[in-house]
Amino acid sequence: MEKSKIIELRGVTKEYDGETVLKGINLDIHDKEFITLLGPSGCGKTTTLRIIGGFVTPDSGDVYFSGKKINDVPPHKRPVNTVFQKYALFPHMNVFENVAFALRLRRMSEKETAMRVADMLDMVGLRGYEKRSVNYLSGGQQQRVAIARALVNEPKVLLLDEPLGALDLKLRKEMQTELKNIQIQTGITFIYVTHDQEEALTMSDTVVVMNGGEIQQIGTPEDIYNEPVNMFVAKFIGESNILSGIMHRDFLVEFAGNNFVCVDSGFKPMEPVNIVIRPEDIGVVEPGEEYINGVVERVTFKGVHYELVVDAASESWIIHTTKYVEPGTVIGMSLTPQDIHIMRKFPDDADYDPEKTETYAEISENMEE
Repeated sequence: MEKSKIIELRGVTKEYDGETVLKGINLDIHDKEFITLLGPSGCGKTTTLRIIGGFVTPDSGDVYFSGKKINDVPPHKRPVNTVFQKYALFPHMNVFENVAFALRLRRMSEKETAMRVADMLDMVGLRGYEKRSVNYLSGGQQQRVAIARALVNEPKVLLLDEPLGALDLKLRKEMQTELKNIQIQTGITFIYVTHDQEEALTMSDTVVVMNGGEIQQIGTPEDIYNEPVNMFVAKFIGESNILSGIMHRDFLVEFAGNNFVCVDSGFKPMEPVNIVIRPEDIGVVEPGEEYINGVVERVTFKGVHYELVVDAASESWIIHTTKYVEPGTVIGMSLTPQDIHIMRKFPDDADYDPEKTETYAEISENMEE
């Protein structure tokens, strides 16, 4: 059953000092969804989050909450709470008082306050820390207090602006799992902002990839990773081998000097296309006529796999494999139809610039005109 929309953005734009930060974005966010706004610095993701929270007013366009327009509703009257990268805890209060602060503002009874705070500290794994000064907590523990404080009011939506950015790698990975578990347990809609692709893919139900103030692609982590819609998404999400090819007909594409069966259709006969092949999808086999053959130029150990740089078909390929292969070895590269992902070509793909502000949606519209 499809979840109901809880937040809708319609034609939202924003400028700062004459520079357009958001270019008329449209976005639906659903109830009980973990949605991540993902993109490089300056892409507009944090501005989008702040517009939802009421901290920034859009120059044009509308924001709806459960069908009601909330453009002029101040932050404290919106059913949302925010967790920032800098946790903004009250240093003169202990853990209990930090979490209880919002409940005290609502003049909740001491008994109810104590129960709600205890439940929240249980959820974030800090039961027993009630009297601890927040100044003596680790970064991860402080972040858990900030999350508990944001959730104790039972908001409909929790906004998280790169909250894991200050943590070390190990703790960040642990907190990714914790955040997803908390979101499932509470059933609250989480809107998460990050530039970290792994965070987005690990935690999200839906990923919104942004660049240059525009939404480039919306989909599940699997869709975003396996079926990027344009060059920006393919290059930004993980590593990719991106090649030029020709779509002969549905399910048959030519690249690297060979014809390959693929699973894509809907292209014009002999249409030029881009091919995306992820490094981990390439099999390393003995060379043969049925494979793409190449010479291993460089081998780097990456911990869980070796990264091979292979010269093949006048291209430099990246392969991730658990097999060690000596540099200079001639290998075959095997592919299945599912490993080959087809993207439409756009006029400026050859001169692709990830900082480019013109969107692929705009280019497509211009091509159709």
